[in-house]
Amino acid sequence: MISLTHYLVLGAVLFCISMAGIFLNRKNLIVLLMAIELMLLAVNINFIAFSHFLGDYSGQIFVFFILTVAAAESAIGLAILIVLFRNRRTINVMNIDTLKG
Repeated sequence: MISLTHYLVLGAVLFCISMAGIFLNRKNLIVLLMAIELMLLAVNINFIAFSHFLGDYSGQIFVFFILTVAAAESAIGLAILIVLFRNRRTINVMNIDTLKG
């Protein structure tokens, strides 16, 4: 039987991996976006675990809204990334820090 603690530990491990991905890799913009998405998925695991073990479906409904916003955020982020790569020929965060109109 998998208990609530197992799900919370899994969510915490995924959250820590995503935090390490953000702090250790500050150069590649794609990896930063993937780490942010992993962070959102770790939070969603916690929402679903609490919702299941408390018998309330509001947490699972909230996860659907979070996944919708995360999908839109990743699509917009990748679109901005493509435009930046076409203009600057790099996805290095250090080279993108100056934006001109």
